Order: sequence, then structure tokens, then C-alpha cells
Amino acid sequence: MRGQRPDGGVVPAPSIISRLLGAFALIAAFVLVGAAPARAGENVFVEVTPNSVQAGERVNIRASCDNNNRQAQVESDAFGRVTVRPDNGFLTGSATVPRDKQPGDYPVNLRCPNGSNASTMLTVLNMAQPSKGPATGGGGTATGGRTGTMLLVGGLAAAGVAVALGMLGSRRRGAGS
Repeated sequence: MRGQRPDGGVVPAPSIISRLLGAFALIAAFVLVGAAPARAGENVFVEVTPNSVQAGERVNIRASCDNNNRQAQVESDAFGRVTVRPDNGFLTGSATVPRDKQPGDYPVNLRCPNGSNASTMLTVLNMAQPSKGPATGGGGTATGGRTGTMLLVGGLAAAGVAVALGMLGSRRRGAGS
């Protein structure tokens, strides 16, 4: 039978405190065993800004190796090979995407002197450039200096009419009192 000893005694039920301590020990064991060890190279990365660029434009590269005192290589089919050099705690450089580069996503790979690697993606766009401004109207306000003169004369006339009506209204009030 459950809950009885072979000698006929009763097994006491575990207390709530002992159950909580057991659960805590089990959780602690999972956390300690499941924790990933710190790895060398966690500070290795490469960034390209902007990460979407029109063909023919320049991109800036910022990277980091474990030791940023030595230059490293960044390579991509989008712009070729670039050497990034130490600059304020990072490795920096720039590259120009050729005008005839096909649109698409291109991997950008960093190779550090210590053998560490990192990568990111660069999206190359090849949108057609407009040859003239958008068709937004007849251009009636852009006909030269005559429009400005007409607006000035019209504004002065409106101000003169407002002053005259104000004076006329104040005389009538004065005459009626």
C-alpha cells in the first residue's frame, strides 16, 4: 500500500517548504546547466549605412573585431573589398556601389585578423531617376516677376480699403453719440 512503511508505520507527507525547496533546486539546476558559456568574439560585427542604397551611391561601414587596433577586411559583391581602419574604438571605412550594379541583396562579410568573421546584408536598388519634375499643374505662379508685383499691389489695396472702412466706422460712432 502507498503511504505505509514495510514495518507498518505511516510515511509523513512532505511539507510545503520542502516541496518549494526541491522545486527551487530543480529550477536552479536547469538555469546553471542551460546557461551558455561566454564565447570569445561576441563583439565582432559589421554594419553598413544606409543598408539600402541606390546603385552609384556611397555606403559607410562600421565594424568591430575583438581588437580594434588593427585593420580588417570587408568584402561584398556589391562594392568589392574595402580595408576598415581603427577610428574612435571601431573600424570604419566607406565604399561606393557601382552605377551598373544589379539590384538585389548582397552579403557584406567582415574578416578580422584573429580569424573572427561577421556578416550583414546590403540591399542595392536601381530605381529609374526622374528626368524632370512631376506634372503638378500649369505653372501659373511661376511666370516671372509680374506675379509678385500684382500680389504686392493687391495686398496694399486690401489694406487701404480696411483702413478706410475702419475710419468710416469710427466717424459714424462719434457722430451718433
